[in-house]
Amino acid sequence: MIRKAVLPVAGLGTRCLPASKAIPKEMITIVDKPVIQYVVEEAVAAGIKEIVLVTHSSKNAIENHFDKHFELETTLEAKGKFELLEELRNIIPDDVKIISVRQPEPLGLGHAVLCAKPVIGDEPFVVLLPDVLVDGEGLEKNDLARMIEAYEATGAAQIMVENVPQDMAYKYGIVAIDGETPEAGKSALITGMVEKPAPGTEPSTLAVIGRYLLPGRIFELLEQTQPGAGGEIQLTDAIDALRDDKAVAAYRMAGDTYDCGHQLGYLEAIISFAKRHPKFGEGFRELLARYQEK
Repeated sequence: MIRKAVLPVAGLGTRCLPASKAIPKEMITIVDKPVIQYVVEEAVAAGIKEIVLVTHSSKNAIENHFDKHFELETTLEAKGKFELLEELRNIIPDDVKIISVRQPEPLGLGHAVLCAKPVIGDEPFVVLLPDVLVDGEGLEKNDLARMIEAYEATGAAQIMVENVPQDMAYKYGIVAIDGETPEAGKSALITGMVEKPAPGTEPSTLAVIGRYLLPGRIFELLEQTQPGAGGEIQLTDAIDALRDDKAVAAYRMAGDTYDCGHQLGYLEAIISFAKRHPKFGEGFRELLARYQEK
C-alpha cells in the first residue's frame, strides 16, 4: 500500500501575484479552507499516512496550519465554540503525519522531489502539486486512490492525465500512449512525453495534471538528471529515463481538475466548491442567480 506523499510547496507563486506576495499561494482559500488543505484531504482519502512538505523558509504559514494551535483551541473551548473547535482539531486525522523538509534553492520540481528522499527512502510514493485541485465529487473512490490501485495491479508507475481539447494541448505536458486513449479511470502505457508541443504536433490530447505515482528508483535518476532550461532539474526528464527500465502508465482521471495557480481556474474552483458547500451552498447559489439576472 502506498503510504507517503510529497507536496512541493517551496515555489514563490509568481502566477498568483499580487495575492501571493505576503502569503503562500497554497494558503489562498477556496471558500473556507486553503487550497493545500483540499490537496491533503485528497491524499488522506486515498490512504496516505505521511505527508512530506518540501518547503521554504517563507512558507511557515503552511506548517502552522497543520500544527496544533493550543491558545486558539483553548479560547474557542472557553467561549463554547465547539463546532469551530472540532473543525480545527480535524484538519488532519490523528494517524496522519505532516513532515517538513527544506528545498534550499529553487532548482525545479525534480529537485524538490529529490529533497524528500531522506524521508521517502526506497518506497513508492505519490507526488501532488498543491496548486492543482482534483475533485472526486460523486466518485466512489477519488482518482488518486484509483491510480494507486492501478499501480498495485500492474506495477507500472502512474502519471495522472486529463483529456484536453486539441487546440489547448500546446499549453501542457502531453503524453504519447500505446494504443487507444483509455477510458476515464483506466491506464495505458506511456511511450513518450512532450512538454508544450507546437500546435499540430501533439502525440495525443492527454495532458499531465500534477499527480504522479513513482517508485523509489526515481531518486537515483533525479540525482543523475542534468539541469535543463533555467538551470532546473525536471521531473519529466527523470520519468522519461525511468521508462528505460520500468513501465510508466498514464492514468486518465475520472473527476474534475482546477488549476488554482491561474486566476480563472481559481475562480472556477470557488464556484464549484461553493455551490455544494454544506453551510454556504444554498446562499451562494442564490447569489449566483442574482448576479446572472444583472
